[in-house]
Amino acid sequence: MTIEPFTIGFNALCTVQLYLAFGLPHFISICSDLQEVAFLADSSHLSFLVGFGNKSLSLDGRLVEMLWVPDTFIVDSKKSFLHDITVENRLIRIYPNGTVLYAIRITATVACSMDLTKYPMDKQTCTLQLESWGYNINDVQFYWTRGNDSVRGLDTLRLAQYTVEDHFTSISEAVYETGHYPKLVFHFELKRNILYFILETYVPSILLVVLSWVSFWISQSSVPARICIGVTTVLTMTTLMMGARTSLPNANCFIKAIDVYLGICFSFIFGALLEYAVAHFSLANSCNVSDKINKVDSKKNINTSSNRKIEKSKPSWCSSPMTVMKRLFCISDCFHVKNPYHIDNYARLSFPLSFIIINMFYWVYYLYF
Repeated sequence: MTIEPFTIGFNALCTVQLYLAFGLPHFISICSDLQEVAFLADSSHLSFLVGFGNKSLSLDGRLVEMLWVPDTFIVDSKKSFLHDITVENRLIRIYPNGTVLYAIRITATVACSMDLTKYPMDKQTCTLQLESWGYNINDVQFYWTRGNDSVRGLDTLRLAQYTVEDHFTSISEAVYETGHYPKLVFHFELKRNILYFILETYVPSILLVVLSWVSFWISQSSVPARICIGVTTVLTMTTLMMGARTSLPNANCFIKAIDVYLGICFSFIFGALLEYAVAHFSLANSCNVSDKINKVDSKKNINTSSNRKIEKSKPSWCSSPMTVMKRLFCISDCFHVKNPYHIDNYARLSFPLSFIIINMFYWVYYLYF
């Protein structure tokens, strides 16, 4: 940055350069907070110090109170502090050409607006903004010394859940009622590493869904075995869903991609349990119907001769209610499963096939759209 000449008993032209060593030792993925450790270095050129010795001179950091320094602050900072162990981390160095280097070490927690609808396959773009507090653009100007290369430390950065995909710098102005103020903005794009979530959430969910399909190959007469598998998988899936939501306590106000997938898996597991309920009910109903048919056939054989005589004596209009009843019985018979064992055969094919198709749509949508 540059500052216009000012008079402090003599005329001096001050040119201030800003260098930022950027680090991300901790990123809070639950909240929209970004904790950073930054080394902020301001380099000012004072013409009256030209020829001040042949070597650079390092001064005590406590002398900063006697120097002019830019009133830079971090925009959207929620909590910041200057490191002071064992002494305040300040550096003052004067070079023979009149350059004064002032560097400090700051740790700041900066708010970052995030969109977690695609969590955990999301990409977040965050910014670090440095702005002048009291000096407007007529007094001081900010600029990046080396453009995008002014920010260093990203090549060696290692985060638990994120990878820095891209970053760039820009120069802007902040407009307030009191005037226009210079601003430096550092943009960086973070991509979440999904491997951790695949191993922790997605793979267990898929295995639970596959486990619920085991009941399709168990005999329908084994009621305790099939009910045990269905109830156990439902309860386990419910616990997994609750654990995934409690890990993001501040992000439960909207639906995320992981919530959609867990909901899909829960639907398939619950559907497998309902499938056995339908199959068992159809099996019991078919047994009752067959018993009734056998009883009716035995009675029909006994009363065949008498029924024929009665039917001959009855008029033709008396047979119409029987015809209506037969038609209603045929219609209702269409909704009955003739062979309940076919339900399991259909489920063995339809459940895995539909789950694979839904997975294809899910991953393609959230990864590429």
